[in-house]
Amino acid sequence: MSSDYASHLTRDQWELLFSLLPGPKATGRPRTVDLYEVFNAILYVLATGCAWSLLPKDFPPYSTVYYYFRQWKNDQTWKRVHDHLVEWVRVAEDHHPTPSAGALDSQTVPSAVMVSQSVGYDGGKKIKGRKRFTLVDTMGLLIAVKVVAASVPEREGAKQLLQTVHDERERLPRLGLVWVDGGFSGKHFFKTVIDWLAIVLEVVLRPKKAKGFVLLPRRWVVERTYGWLHWCRRLNVDYERLPESSEAFIHIAMIRVMLRRLA
Repeated sequence: MSSDYASHLTRDQWELLFSLLPGPKATGRPRTVDLYEVFNAILYVLATGCAWSLLPKDFPPYSTVYYYFRQWKNDQTWKRVHDHLVEWVRVAEDHHPTPSAGALDSQTVPSAVMVSQSVGYDGGKKIKGRKRFTLVDTMGLLIAVKVVAASVPEREGAKQLLQTVHDERERLPRLGLVWVDGGFSGKHFFKTVIDWLAIVLEVVLRPKKAKGFVLLPRRWVVERTYGWLHWCRRLNVDYERLPESSEAFIHIAMIRVMLRRLA
């Protein structure tokens, strides 16, 4: 039994989460590990930014913890759990289960030295690493995320993210308006999105004479979401060999946020 670290779920939060996790396999060796301890170990890695092999010894073996992280990434468990919780939070806060509008933005983060796949240089931010294209609803809850090389231009990255929206249109039937910044502007791009997804992109520009930080209407919610992600040291630098692992950790971070809202 691990110590009670600040990153741990409460038992009430765990009960909500456990109902959404896959059951044990029908064949093979019986499951003996405590999934509560496994999930808390994953949250410890997320919150502290430590390497898997540096997990405290009072957690299950790090190889077991990483096995579950990787297995649930590959079979889309993290995303399925995340998407269920989004609906629960929206309903709990008197919103429709599915969003009708959202805000889209990108965030560039440096990559660790040992990471080489999908890494590029963002000339505007002067950062070598990866770029997170993020679409959130009006509550700041994640609708979709796509992690790519930092060198990917805004409209190209947005197309890749919107492809995931296209693939999940049944889950997002009401989404029709998305606010973006000036970096995504372009009549041809806007027309493509309308024809392709029936989604209107609306630009929210920063005031020309403004200096320093400005709270922009509609777009501030996605900035707040990035703030939530920065609570997690594992997400301040991209340590993941694969961009899909980065996306999984982002989903886990948002699962943690939503469980705290619900319980």
